[in-house]
Amino acid sequence: MKLKNIIGIDHAVIAVKDLDGAAAGWKQLGFTLSPRGTHSAKMGSGNYTIMLGADYVELLGVIAETEHNAPMRDFIARRGQGIERIAFTAIDSTAGAEEIRARGYVPVGPTDFERPVTMPDGSESAAKFRVFHWPVAEAPGGIRIFACQHKTRETVWIPELQRHANTAQRLRRVIVVSPEPEKDAQHLAKMIDGDVRSDADGAFTVPSGSDRADFVFVTRDVLAGQFPGTSLDGAPERGGIALVFVAADLDAAEKAVGAAGHRGAAGVVVPPAAANGVLLAFVAN
Repeated sequence: MKLKNIIGIDHAVIAVKDLDGAAAGWKQLGFTLSPRGTHSAKMGSGNYTIMLGADYVELLGVIAETEHNAPMRDFIARRGQGIERIAFTAIDSTAGAEEIRARGYVPVGPTDFERPVTMPDGSESAAKFRVFHWPVAEAPGGIRIFACQHKTRETVWIPELQRHANTAQRLRRVIVVSPEPEKDAQHLAKMIDGDVRSDADGAFTVPSGSDRADFVFVTRDVLAGQFPGTSLDGAPERGGIALVFVAADLDAAEKAVGAAGHRGAAGVVVPPAAANGVLLAFVAN
């Protein structure tokens, strides 16, 4: 990626209707979740995080309706639950916002916010961020993108929260389903000064940068071929559909997800209906 202040995928945002219910469901799939966080009044949202190595997953719910969370509320009303946004890691959000402005995208932000954090020793601290968004209308494959600068990484990447019964270690791929996967892949690549790779199975891959997860754009038929025997009930015609995790031990992953998933050629797979509209896959590398 040519952007100097943005590196690869930082985290995936899953918009959910029932925040505590979603957290309970992901715990049953073998994930360790942070305590529930509450964002500032301007944000009007709460979250649980699933911390991995260099990246993570965020379960995000609306607590109070605000102007800031209107796009997420629109997403849930239109589509239901699922992958609503993907964040990149920002080295410097202020400089990063100016980088995309120079490329013709008017940034939303930067915005500073924080949430309280209870540390493992019981002490109270805060997780502090500075974020900016690409324009809301620029949503390749139906996914909004933004960049997140972590001011206090030590209050987010807490070692006790990075150990999971399913042995998930990092994100490998974010899969987006689309009737026009090449067009949407090219759209994203333009937004991040990236490249598109055409894969043999008909997928189109956009590396997110550094050693972080790739974006993969596919048609619904290609998605079904990648995950044979997995029900796609609840999958959108266009939008983020799957998170692929690298797991240290697939036997442990299979045991952790239990009857919610199955093991096959694609690894250990959980259908969208069991994970708030997100297909989950655990692979060896």
